[in-house]
Amino acid sequence: MKKLTREDLYSLEKYSEIRNDFRSKVMAHKKNRHLGIGPNATLYFEDRLVMHYQIQEIMRAEKIFEIEAINEELEAYNPLIPDGNNWKATFMIEFTDEEKRRVALTKLTGIESKLWLKVDGFNEIVPIADEDLERENDVKTSAVHFLRFQLSDEMVEALKLGSQLSAGIEHPNYSHIVNPIPENILKSLILDLD
Repeated sequence: MKKLTREDLYSLEKYSEIRNDFRSKVMAHKKNRHLGIGPNATLYFEDRLVMHYQIQEIMRAEKIFEIEAINEELEAYNPLIPDGNNWKATFMIEFTDEEKRRVALTKLTGIESKLWLKVDGFNEIVPIADEDLERENDVKTSAVHFLRFQLSDEMVEALKLGSQLSAGIEHPNYSHIVNPIPENILKSLILDLD
């Protein structure tokens, strides 16, 4: 999937004109890009359109128009765009009650390495987590992790030919499986693959 460049971005003025329509398009797109795994864990799959929206919103909120600052945003968000043979996702541990979340995060250390996706007929794909920085310590994990699910060429081909995809977390304190993942999500994810 092609990375974003400055030429792909709208000026602040142009973005203000098209923002409502662009936002509606992105929100509809994102409905097919998040997968709940049990009641408190969600994968939000990133792609070029979602990152484009993120950058535009940051530029708008912070009134960024200088080339150097725009390039910094591109450098921060382009790594979250899939490369054609992987999926990139933000993994969130979600509790509405702050105290419950705090307690849960102390019980869920290492959860990001107990998460997996599985193409039928292949081994589970355990994500590479938090390539940007360490997000947990000996006491607790983070509520947010950035993941990369690397697929083999054979997995990509199998998905394009109709294989199912499942997902799961097998942590001693949180265990849930989604098998298969919903068709709308699978179709969206297949579009990320070259």
